[in-house]
Amino acid sequence: MEAKAINRYIGTSPRKMRLVIDLIRGKRVGEALHILHFSPKHASKVAEKVLRSAVSNLQNKDEGGRVDPEDMTVKEAFVDVGMTMKRISPAPMGRAYRIRKRSNHVTIVVAAEAKKVKAKPKPTPAPASAAKTTRKKKTTKAAKAAKNS
Repeated sequence: MEAKAINRYIGTSPRKMRLVIDLIRGKRVGEALHILHFSPKHASKVAEKVLRSAVSNLQNKDEGGRVDPEDMTVKEAFVDVGMTMKRISPAPMGRAYRIRKRSNHVTIVVAAEAKKVKAKPKPTPAPASAAKTTRKKKTTKAAKAAKNS
């Protein structure tokens, strides 16, 4: 079972957010939350919020009962480019420089791991009887003489 959370128009550049998201892709949710919580990057706070939202979405989606966050993994995590606001900054000699204020969209998909049920060991068949073997039995000279007479 899967659930996803999307946060749009985040006011950091996609390049900075991808550095944070790459840290948690494919990890267990508990480990990913610890990584994001103790990361010094500003983008990690937003990524942690999106991850918690995805976990909450999965718990609400599951009708059979609560899914423990330790049994979840970050299946997908990616950053898309959002809109770019163009601003003007004054420059020397009457010119103007363009400032691009970038934004991004973060999507995180979490999946609950299926419970691993131990398969019952298949019963091993009894050893094949000696009659089924195709090897020839060694015969002695006395046995050959008794067989021929």
